[in-house]
Amino acid sequence: MLKQTSTALVIVDVQGKLAQAMHEKDQLIQKIKQSIRGAQALNLPIVWIEQYPKGLGPTTPEVAELLTDLSPLEKTTFSAWGNANIVKHIQSLNVNQLVVCGIESHICVYQSVMDFLANGFHVEVIEDAVSSRTLQNKQMGLNKMHQAGAQSTCTEMWLFELLQDAKHPCFRDIQAIIK
Repeated sequence: MLKQTSTALVIVDVQGKLAQAMHEKDQLIQKIKQSIRGAQALNLPIVWIEQYPKGLGPTTPEVAELLTDLSPLEKTTFSAWGNANIVKHIQSLNVNQLVVCGIESHICVYQSVMDFLANGFHVEVIEDAVSSRTLQNKQMGLNKMHQAGAQSTCTEMWLFELLQDAKHPCFRDIQAIIK
């Protein structure tokens, strides 16, 4: 079960033309935005990662505009864990649960999740907030992550799991974000 005090949201490589080429890109962006807003309402740490922005371009504007109080952590490795600065940042958060969204499911999300699992994190992949250019590649990435021990979730599920009770002070905020 996810706990508010031990969970961080990880956003992987939602950038440039690549983001526009994703399977069901409009739903993908909407669910990533809801996840960000939900994490912000719950005061969760957010880890914002970009893959070689000089080549792929910056994070999609509608996502980046929600993250103005953060700076993206740049990487060239496909796995976020391959970058020492990202590793140090995640370790400094003192969390043991990572909820992951972004692109592409079968490359950077997959390799990052595999490394997060190998380093002792409980990992949940937000299935409606990850994608690849094809549905087949998305499913392949999800299948391999699940076989390795990552859990599945969706945007509404992970946010309400953190609330646990309609009396939670953020309930109405989360409810408004999901609608």
